[in-house]
Amino acid sequence: MQSQKTQIVIVGGGAAGLELATRLGARYGRRDHDIILVDENRTHIWKPLLHEVAAGSLDANLDEVGYRGHCHKWGYRYFKGTLAGIDRTAQRIHLAPILDDRGQEVVGEQELRYDYLVLAYGSVTNDFGTPGVRENCMFLDRRADADRFRDRLLDQCLRVSRAMSADETSDARVKVSIVGGGATGVELAAELFNAADALSHYGLEVFDRGRLKVTLIEAGPRILPALPERLAESARDELQNLGVRVRTATPIVESTDSGMITGEGELIEADLQVWAAGVKAKPISGGLDGVEMSRSGQIVVTPTLQSVTDPKIFALGDCAFCMLPGRDRPIPPRAQAAHQMAATAFENLRRSMDGRPLKDFDYKDRGSLVSLSRFSTVGTLMGNLVGGRMAVEGRLARMIYLSLYRMHLLAIHGWIKGSALIAVGHVNRVVRPRLKLH
Repeated sequence: MQSQKTQIVIVGGGAAGLELATRLGARYGRRDHDIILVDENRTHIWKPLLHEVAAGSLDANLDEVGYRGHCHKWGYRYFKGTLAGIDRTAQRIHLAPILDDRGQEVVGEQELRYDYLVLAYGSVTNDFGTPGVRENCMFLDRRADADRFRDRLLDQCLRVSRAMSADETSDARVKVSIVGGGATGVELAAELFNAADALSHYGLEVFDRGRLKVTLIEAGPRILPALPERLAESARDELQNLGVRVRTATPIVESTDSGMITGEGELIEADLQVWAAGVKAKPISGGLDGVEMSRSGQIVVTPTLQSVTDPKIFALGDCAFCMLPGRDRPIPPRAQAAHQMAATAFENLRRSMDGRPLKDFDYKDRGSLVSLSRFSTVGTLMGNLVGGRMAVEGRLARMIYLSLYRMHLLAIHGWIKGSALIAVGHVNRVVRPRLKLH
């Protein structure tokens, strides 16, 4: 009688989850192990690229990864579904029904057993309960969000272009307000001007960046608090040179149809409102069966990345609250942290199945980089090695910023295909349109 396969279920196909599934599938295959990746989407796109998708600078159809094709090559299985809860006693997860765009059921509730469970379902935008944000603002959590923003942006640009064609004296503008002076907000603000520069080549001859009015709003005293003040000021100067209005120390207390309302009662008018002021762990409708959570809704893990409640459950990436010994802050929700956690979880799953002691996660802070589209890049390198004092700007920083995505491609595709995709990416920058307009 054939023994039951060791089943490892990974919930979440983001940077951490997909890289881990790739490693496990390549190492174990399907003979004695069943590696299952669960995600509510059919495709993967690296989340730090969503601001480029939103502005139309990146065609996600060329850069996304289809889970079904990828799993066939790398030896794991893919389940489309949304985690609804877990049963730790029975070692099973519950998946919510899958509905089509009309709300009709495609697949009913499902259950999957596990020997090891890895939770890597990521984070969502935190609106902090601000009135009107859910109704009036757009987020950049998924590709669908980025596509929706791009469609609305192009529609508004077309309105302004037609108004200018009908009346040369028209003062019509595309007004965009972005709340959150972190990397996402700053990068989106700069990318919008890159898109505006290109629109005149694609049918909007009378439209130029002067018609784009972007306001970046930050509640704190400065933008990019993760960077040294000098670099944050450099980024602010670059944004202002592009035409971005940077408003710091400006908390938003409400969002309306007309725009954002500040703590002082001022209305910042906007046709498009984007909320990028923070993230929180994605909530699970049915809970996690007593797994200890932090106040921010993250899964509290040991240095081995196992849940402090259940050693059969691992947590990675943005949904994990990992406080390493000797540190006064948890591991930040960054792509580099997810990449490193995937490598440690792979090693610890191997050790656990072999009955060997597990190793502690050792986070290497490689620094922070923020891209201001083609205009500039700023950041620090090797943060925990030199105290975050190695500042980089300009072309060197841009090259390093792009290398982070290339590392991800190599991790999920292997050296041969990953290198080929990097080469194809260079070609595409030359032969494909500068903007995705559909």
